[in-house]
Formats: sequence, structure tokens, C-alpha cells
Amino acid sequence: MMRGSMLLRLKPSFRAFNAGIRSFSVSSPSRAEKGTIGFVGLGNMGHHMARNLINSGYKVIAFDVMDAPLNAAKNAGAQICSSPADVASQVKRCVTMLPSSPNVIEVYTGKEGLLSTSQSGTLFVDSSTIDPSVSKDLALKCAEKQADYMDAPVSGGVNAAKDALLTFMVGGSESLFSDAQAILQQMGKNVVHCGAVGTGQAAKICNNMLLAISMIGVSEAMNLGIKLGLDKHMLAKIINMSSGQCWSSDKYNPCPGVMPTVPSSNEYKGGFGTALMTKDLGLAQNASSAMKAPTPLGSLAHQIYRILCQQGYSEKDFGVVFKFLQEQENR
Repeated sequence: MMRGSMLLRLKPSFRAFNAGIRSFSVSSPSRAEKGTIGFVGLGNMGHHMARNLINSGYKVIAFDVMDAPLNAAKNAGAQICSSPADVASQVKRCVTMLPSSPNVIEVYTGKEGLLSTSQSGTLFVDSSTIDPSVSKDLALKCAEKQADYMDAPVSGGVNAAKDALLTFMVGGSESLFSDAQAILQQMGKNVVHCGAVGTGQAAKICNNMLLAISMIGVSEAMNLGIKLGLDKHMLAKIINMSSGQCWSSDKYNPCPGVMPTVPSSNEYKGGFGTALMTKDLGLAQNASSAMKAPTPLGSLAHQIYRILCQQGYSEKDFGVVFKFLQEQENR
């Protein structure tokens, strides 16, 4: 096992994972399997994605560094492996869902990584959100092993992952897109080919920069409105039928109690971690500097989320910026 060199945390907040274990449904032994797929990274998003593949009829061979998600995957019908290398030795298609660029590099190229045992003709689909340059480099390393690589980061959040409603932004060879699409459409409702390797990541970091900005904006508006005496439910309703409507207001409202099924109404547990949003905003700022494309609001959002991490909110859902703003009033 890779407990030494690859001491990763594959999508954090596993304290919230126990609640998610119940979301796995044990597959019927009589199901018609569509084939075998490897899956590495069973975190807040990944364990739902793997479950949807199992429920769609695929045999899933899985690995994670944490025992809880592995046990849940096993209960759902997955075959458990001891390392990424163990996974790659048994499959010709593999999905990875990891927190950051260093994690992805280690899982693919480490001593017990996927490429150490990969078979010729294997298709790797990475749904992590990482630096586009890392995706391009991994594509070259996969090619050296006669394997193919596509980047396919996701958008939609935990609820969309649970309900197989994710959006996948795919970068890679057009000739391979249909193969990747056949897998990804079992986990999402939108699978979009963005262009060459790395373009999926480019689309994702642009989207997440906008998401962070809108989440801060909704948090500010909700907080101000409540202070002005407005009922939070009524204010959210007005925003969502007016020009301020956005995903952060009508699908993932950061104000506790407005939407009962999102992390803000569960003490900001689970969901998309603040540390991960901070990482994505850093990727966007790196790209902004490299391309000389000014992103002043993106830069400010990055600073705000860095402060949230410093204040101890790194493992809370990124909607916790609403709580942070409220706390500032008492300082």
C-alpha cells in the first residue's frame, strides 16, 4: 500500500463521509455488467460517482487511502485494491478524482502509481481540478506507456454527484471523446468536449473563479438584507426571481435554513471544501498572471478564501463565507 509516499487525502472532510455511506446502494448480483472501470479517489464527490457507475452496470475496481470510503465502496459492490498500481493492472479504463495537482502526479507517476502497471491502450480520465499544464504533462507520460489521457473536471457539487447530474468539461483527443463520454454520462447530465488536453481544466478554473465571486456576492447580499430587516426566505425568493439570481442563490444558498438540503443548513459540513476552492482560485490566478488577463474580482475572492482557511474554515463548505461575514460584525 502507499501509506508512506502517498499519504493523500482524497477529497477531504471524511468526517462527513459516514453520513454519505448510506447513499451507496448495494447492486443486484443479477445486473448486466457493462465492463470494468478503475476508480481512484472516493471522497465527497468520488464516492457518489463510483456508486453511479456501479448502479449503471459497471464493475468498479477502487482505491482510496482512507478506510471508510473503501468499506462503503465494497458494500456497494466494488472490488477493493491496495494501491493505484493494483487498480491499473486490472483495467483498461480508469477514472481519477483527487484534490490537487501533487496528488494527481503521485497517483499517476509514483512508485505504486497507475502508470507503473498500466496496460497498453488504457484510457485514463482525470476528473480532478488541477493545473492545465499538469494535465498536458500527464498526457505525455501516459502516451509513453501507450495509454491515453483525458482531463474531465466536474461542476455541480455534491448533490449533483449524488444524483448523476454533474457537468463534465473534457479535454483530449476528439477521437477518444465518445469512449470517455460513454463512461462520464453515467455520472452526469452534461459532457462537453472543450478541445485538446488541458482545455477541460481551463474551463473548470474559469467556472470556479466565477462561482467563488458569486458565492461571496450572494453571502454579502443575504447578510445585508437580513440586517435591514428582511426575512431570509423572502429575500432569497426575490433574488431568485430577479436579476441577482445565480447558482449560488437558487441551488446552493449560503444562508443557513434557506435550503434544507445544502451544506449551509448542516453547519457547512460536506460539500465543496473551502481549501479546495482556495486551491482552484490559486490556479485561476496563476493562469491570469501567465496570460496577462486581469481578474481583479478573482484576485479578491482568492484573498478572502485564503483568510477563511487561516481562520480555521478550510474543511467547511465554501458557502461558509456567509458565516465569516456575520462574524466580522462582532469584531
